[in-house]
Amino acid sequence: MGKLAVVVFNLGGPDRPESVKPFLFNLFNDPAIIGAPTPIRWLLAKWISGRRAPVARKIYDHIGGKSPLLELTNDQARALEEELRRDGEVKVFLAMRYWHPLTEETAAAVKEFAPDEIVLLPLYPQFSTTTSGSSIAAWNRAAAELNIQVKTRTICCYPAEAGWVAAQAALVAGSMSGLRNVRVLFSAHGLPKKIVAGGDPYQWQVEQTAAAVVAQLEADGDIQSTWDWVVCYQSRVGPLEWIEPSIEDELKRAGADGMAVVVVPIAFVSEHSETLVELDIEFKAEAEKLGVPEYRRTPAVGCHPAFIDGLAAVVRRRLDDGREIAGGCANGDRLCPAALGRCPMKTNVEEPL
Repeated sequence: MGKLAVVVFNLGGPDRPESVKPFLFNLFNDPAIIGAPTPIRWLLAKWISGRRAPVARKIYDHIGGKSPLLELTNDQARALEEELRRDGEVKVFLAMRYWHPLTEETAAAVKEFAPDEIVLLPLYPQFSTTTSGSSIAAWNRAAAELNIQVKTRTICCYPAEAGWVAAQAALVAGSMSGLRNVRVLFSAHGLPKKIVAGGDPYQWQVEQTAAAVVAQLEADGDIQSTWDWVVCYQSRVGPLEWIEPSIEDELKRAGADGMAVVVVPIAFVSEHSETLVELDIEFKAEAEKLGVPEYRRTPAVGCHPAFIDGLAAVVRRRLDDGREIAGGCANGDRLCPAALGRCPMKTNVEEPL
């Protein structure tokens, strides 16, 4: 293997209170988030970011006025780099979608590194057009503008990758320790129903992850509790109809059933405002009001060794895949059912959509 650049993608987050408004503007100005024509989208993004910035700043005040995502993602990148360096000269770069280091900055750094090959690795285990799809599209634009002509392999998703699942299962088992009557709430960021109805595979892939974690827990046989589980969704905003069930509804049901809950951030690999504030503060308080006997939250996988090993395994498999496809799931093959037309892979051998 020659020089390898691995680019890991994440959302990004404001690094100080003054960054909140421009971060939100970048988010809502993304055509993957608001599909209106450019002039209208720009105006909407200015209006929404101005309106939401004061509320968002109050959220970030709970965690020091900024997002911890950059530091935590950097830790993951360094851990992955250390593992992959067993194979040769490797550098892992961070590309954040809505705040620094932005994709354009990262592309320039990658070009300066002059790799022989590039692997694109979103830190979103489940593919969505609004996350991985948007990040990969931004990379393709930046790489074209800088004339980066290097063989590039893309990993679109890894919802049931063994290391990712093992890390989640280990953390869930730890959170369930000592509980006797518990419901596991696998909570993922929601999406408007119209996006999923349009063929976005995110919800289906989230359900695949949850089922794989449950299967791992059952195979390990370490759980002594009486328990069940459900997938639910958080972070609804705006007037659109969102995919269900919501975490609010599931907390109500758990309270009515007299069951403790263990909340698992099933689509997040790092701590940020939606785990540290939304789950740890807001929904914990809501659970207490609803009579939930006990509320626990499983940590995000972070730099769990099994997760890092799993990411490295995904990269290695993608490098070993001799097929000339620009994008692929963890094993190089299409994972999604044919009905999910926004899957980035048309077939196992064709170029992605």
